[in-house]
Amino acid sequence: MSENMAHNQPGASVRERPDGEGERPPAGRRGDDRPGSRGRTTIADGVVEKIAGLAARDVIGVHAMGGTMARTFGAVRERVPGSSRSASQGVKVEVGETQTAIDLDIVIDYGVAIADVAGTVREYVISAVERMTGLEVVEVNITVSDVKLPDEEDDDTQSQLR
Repeated sequence: MSENMAHNQPGASVRERPDGEGERPPAGRRGDDRPGSRGRTTIADGVVEKIAGLAARDVIGVHAMGGTMARTFGAVRERVPGSSRSASQGVKVEVGETQTAIDLDIVIDYGVAIADVAGTVREYVISAVERMTGLEVVEVNITVSDVKLPDEEDDDTQSQLR
């Protein structure tokens, strides 16, 4: 086949060989793009929120996620038949194409070193989100909204007693 014929065929392209002869790429391929790199993957904010929330809850010393109002609404929501605890409670994220920023609102158990727990939470969250999504976590901001004292009842317990 001559170079002119190759240029006239739709979708055909010609690569020059060192000897000057034209060569068509293998059928079904154009250049070096692999099937896994064709197209775009978008990760929803809710996905990152769930991953971050579950990772933060795994840290010893984190009693709960969310401020007082969020925990109260969460306790009410859990009483509705068929509903479950929200994995994203106390988590807000901003997700871009390649990066994400995460804000966490946590309740700490009394007696733990807050700075140590916060540092561990950051490590867990960054590791989980980057590993599972491929997004770069640019920051994890943590607000400690409360301390759970040993003699206090859980919000969940209070809602179940009523």
